[in-house]
Amino acid sequence: MAEFVQGGKITTNRTLVPVRLDNMPWAKFHWMVLITLGVSWILDGLEIQFAGAIATTLELPTTLHLHPGQFGITTSIYLAGEVVGALVFGRLADSLGRRRLFLITLGLYLVFNGLAGFSFDFWSLAVLRFIAGMGIGGEYAAINSAIDELIPARFRGRVDIAVNGTYWAGAAIASAASLALLDEKIIPVNVGWRIGLFIGPLIGVVVWMLRRRIPESPRWLISHGRAEEAAKIVDDIEQGVRAAGKEIPKVDESKAIEVRNYPPVTYLEITKIMLGKYRKRSVLGFTLMTTQSFLYNAIFFTQGQVLGKFFGVAPDALGFFFFPFAVGNLLGPLLLGPFFDTIGRRKLISSTYIVSGVLLVASGYLFWIGALNATTQAIFWSVIFFIASAGASSGYLTVSEIFPLELRGQAISYFFAISQLCGGVVAPVLFGYLIELGTKDVHHLDRTPLFWGFMIGAILMIIGGVVEAFIGVDAEGKSLEELATPLSAVTAAST
Repeated sequence: MAEFVQGGKITTNRTLVPVRLDNMPWAKFHWMVLITLGVSWILDGLEIQFAGAIATTLELPTTLHLHPGQFGITTSIYLAGEVVGALVFGRLADSLGRRRLFLITLGLYLVFNGLAGFSFDFWSLAVLRFIAGMGIGGEYAAINSAIDELIPARFRGRVDIAVNGTYWAGAAIASAASLALLDEKIIPVNVGWRIGLFIGPLIGVVVWMLRRRIPESPRWLISHGRAEEAAKIVDDIEQGVRAAGKEIPKVDESKAIEVRNYPPVTYLEITKIMLGKYRKRSVLGFTLMTTQSFLYNAIFFTQGQVLGKFFGVAPDALGFFFFPFAVGNLLGPLLLGPFFDTIGRRKLISSTYIVSGVLLVASGYLFWIGALNATTQAIFWSVIFFIASAGASSGYLTVSEIFPLELRGQAISYFFAISQLCGGVVAPVLFGYLIELGTKDVHHLDRTPLFWGFMIGAILMIIGGVVEAFIGVDAEGKSLEELATPLSAVTAAST
């Protein structure tokens, strides 16, 4: 382990930076963090939803004339880019810093998704979307790390859940925009889809400028031997809080932590920590992230096919059904999020997973017996995912707060990558196959295969809830250092 060396003498730093950050009242600075970092998920939701909306448009001879199935490949390539980006930039976020990475990753997305609007064939679209996906994947690790490390402990749960839930604000924007941009009576068909791909970058340019005002994570700085710089950043934040007329409670000096510089964590060390000391937490993170990802990707990427093939909804009317679905997913984290800090993580996470799973069983049965129409099916999905969305967001919250500071970005990226591979690849393919089985005979639709798909998704969510109930971490109101002692810590006061 590397340590500070001054004149041949090993030194350490005793700091109150973590407790000072947790001690602050909610202020303008925290709103800035919430808004400028949280917009990443709006961009991701916008991209995924709009990508689904333009699938049939890009098959037209007047656009890119993609063959059937090629657009599905570009979606998978975008998700693969997210996985690669998460793994690459997650490690860099731990070694180079949160701020540098959340500027780089957003910039990468802005440039290449904007260029995707000028795509001229399948391969140009695929390559540009892959690189743009890398930027968004890198955002997940850098942003979740920064938010958790800058937001006071008593607000951390609701903020993280709300930020992750804003994915659906982007999906709602895309659903509404697609109704106009893909209507050739309003905009030429080969122009509207290109404009849609420019919406995210236009929003992102403004946000990128605002992000430059957010400082580096003081917690990351103290683990890299930059304690004075960290203290200066906290001084500036506190000065802004006091200037706004708010009081900051006196800090308990006994909660100081002594730290020393810690070298980049090796892959072997990560393996020992996550599969050794934090084995149960790794099982928890894997279960929560994978089960919610399977359910979401299964329904999200095939809901248009379900509504179209089983309920006869026309392609140009799908936006009317996607919009309330997205709104329900957005409202869940916003309205239920505060309870994760008050009632507690374990109770809320387990209940949201289990209740959404049970409701999916009920709706799946009603779908199977033919008791639902397009409207009632959409209403069921909106209610289910109002609850499930808060649970899914809590999966990201969990993996971002239960591992040590020095590998937080990498922990998030690993679980994100695993969940995307399981949910982003397996679920859409499986549900697409089940839909195909049920619609081979256009004169007699068979709902049984898809019913069993719904049951698989429901059972997985219930399993996630049960695992949380037994081995979940009661993290509400606790500092990150109390939940997982930093590897750079020499000593820490008892809490």
